[in-house]
Formats: sequence, structure tokens, C-alpha cells
Amino acid sequence: MDSTAALRWSRRDLTSADGAGASPWLHEEVARRMQERLDFIKLQPAHWIAWEPFRSGWGTLRQVAARYAKATWLAVVTQPQELKATERALQAPWWKLSRWTRPVTFAATAPDAANSLIAPAQMVWANMLLHQSANPQALIAQWHSALAVDGFVMFSCLGPDTLRELRTAFAAQGWPPPAHEFTDMHDWGDMLVEAGFAEPVMDMERITLTYASPHRLLAELRELGRNFHVQRFAGLRGRRWHAQLLALLQSLAQPQEDGRIVLTFEVVYGHALKPQPRVKLQAVSQIDLSDMRAMLRKNPKF
Repeated sequence: MDSTAALRWSRRDLTSADGAGASPWLHEEVARRMQERLDFIKLQPAHWIAWEPFRSGWGTLRQVAARYAKATWLAVVTQPQELKATERALQAPWWKLSRWTRPVTFAATAPDAANSLIAPAQMVWANMLLHQSANPQALIAQWHSALAVDGFVMFSCLGPDTLRELRTAFAAQGWPPPAHEFTDMHDWGDMLVEAGFAEPVMDMERITLTYASPHRLLAELRELGRNFHVQRFAGLRGRRWHAQLLALLQSLAQPQEDGRIVLTFEVVYGHALKPQPRVKLQAVSQIDLSDMRAMLRKNPKF
């Protein structure tokens, strides 16, 4: 991945979009499916965090908030220009009863601000973010830091089988890949363990989308991201290449799909717990004060 290009994409200004419900359709659909997986988790968080909700899907986020109706929750927004838009989205109109009766919600411009607003969270909700991150290991570490002991992260992202039809077609033309390589779910599991999480549970599914035209396909792909591959085309392409691209996309149409263009998206889902911290035995050992307090609460005999 070209980390500079990924960082530029993450800093794009979304506040000109039509409200906070302007998340890509696929993000909302994946969030809906991820929300259903919460049925299998017994822990009912009293405090939870929605990570980058402006970018990952507002529609389903309201369902998660309704599921944990008695919980307070925090929206972590890393781009300052999105803070006011996020605050407006979190604020119910004054005439609605929910504004005065529902649990308090907050918005923060940085992950570190979470600690100053609410207690450590029992859940971090992060939908369709990891595959776009310039530094996914650092992002996972931030989730770990924001969680209380025995809290869990719930996340989703795109997997390596995404756009397989488009990758094959580009390779046949001798063109550079149309997107960077997406990480396998087993590697995400290893990264979670390395960051301090325990008992990661990973699964995946493939979603097949069809498009009526190459123009509609390109419009949706532009909503989902950009090509961050380090060997992508350098510079702009001309009109002739654009015509070739449209013809190539049309060639992906399937007769059994009424002549619509078919693309596969692999979606990876995962969740993992933040376990009781362990102190490594060394000549000199150090442990964070908050971790020490958590250990003492877990072990009253100390």
C-alpha cells in the first residue's frame, strides 16, 4: 500500500456530503451484517465507542445504539473538520423526547480524548476501516488502548478476494493492479494477538454485486476508496485508455445476470477481547498504573 495516498484519502473532507447518512451503501450493508453478530456476544457494554462513524456507516450505528439503549457511547473522529458534523448527527432535535431521555453521547477529535469523556469502553465498533488505514497496526493498538479489561473490539474490512474479476481483467491487459492487496483474515488475527488482544474470532463471506453499466460501477468504486497500490498507474490516463477501461468493464457482464457486470467483495469480520494484562518477568518490569488497578480489582487477594 502507498501509505501517503492512503493517508490523503483518510483526510478527505466529507462534511460537504448530504448529512451524516452519506456512507457508501456497501459500508451500511456490512455494518448491518456485523450488527447481527452481536447476538452471539453476552457482554452488554455500559460504555462503547463508534470509531470514525462518519466514514463507516451511520444508518446501522443507530441500530447498535438502540441495542445498547442504556449505554453511553463516544464517537471518535480523527479529522477535525468532521467534528461539528458528527456532533450535529449525534444531537437529536430539541423537540424530540429522546434528546432529554436517552443516554449521553459524545464526539471526540482524537482517540486519546475518549478517556476524558467516559470510562474505558467495553466495546469498540469499527466498520470497514482497517483495509483503508495507512498504519493498521497502530489503529489496532488504539482500539486496545481505548478498551477496558474484558472489553472487545468488533470490526470488519475487505479481504484479499475483493475485486478478483477486475484484478484478473487488468492483469490480462498488462495493466498495474486496480487496488492494493487486501490482508487475509488470519493475518488480521495475528496482528490482534500481537497488539495484546486475546481469543480473536475471524470469519468471512463473499458478497457479489452487479452493476447495470461501467459508469455505475466506477461511481460506486470511487465512493469506496482509491487505488493505493504502490505500482498503480503513474499520472493521469487519457481518453483512449478511459474508453478501453469502459470496454473492459463491460466485458465482465454475465449473461446469467441479465447482462449486468459482476464484482466480488470479500468481507472479513472479527472480534477479540482485551485480556487481563500480564507482567513479563524481567530484571526490571514496568506496568501501566491503570493496568495495575485492573489487576488488583481482578485479584482481591492482593
